[in-house]
Amino acid sequence: MTQKVFGITGWKNSGKTTLTERLVAEFTRRGYRISTVKHAHHSFDIDKEGTDSFRHRAAGAHEVAIVSHGRWALMHELRDEAEPPLDRILAGLAPCDLVLVEGYKREAHLKIEARRQDAKDNSPLSATDPAIVAVAADHPQPDEHLPVLDIDDIGAIADFIAARMNLRPPPAT
Repeated sequence: MTQKVFGITGWKNSGKTTLTERLVAEFTRRGYRISTVKHAHHSFDIDKEGTDSFRHRAAGAHEVAIVSHGRWALMHELRDEAEPPLDRILAGLAPCDLVLVEGYKREAHLKIEARRQDAKDNSPLSATDPAIVAVAADHPQPDEHLPVLDIDDIGAIADFIAARMNLRPPPAT
């Protein structure tokens, strides 16, 4: 089964992370199983210097899995490898109802563009990206030809995404 993938894109400080977080909470409240992929433009660490897993990676381990009763994580050190394409990351996720992808401006999956007045850049990405199917904004967008949703109306944005992705209502529990 191919995962259903929908993206949240926009310039720095446009509200992507907050919108993604609120959409995850809304879809989860509705009973959907949601996964996320976040693209970072910088190096990052998910464990701290001195921890056992950090020491394993620092020693040269290619992959380090951390497992406990509450969660597990797999870290893959790229070393001299190129950043993997989104498709390869998606292929490694467990089945779910929807994957929300934050970032990945240049990928072809359907996306909503987040726009806030205090973003780093206010030039519309939708003008050059046919995969952007709507805009979520905190200010009027009089020249936008796509549907424009209030960035704080999470229910309406979730409804738009669910309809666009043809999400079936989850079974009642």
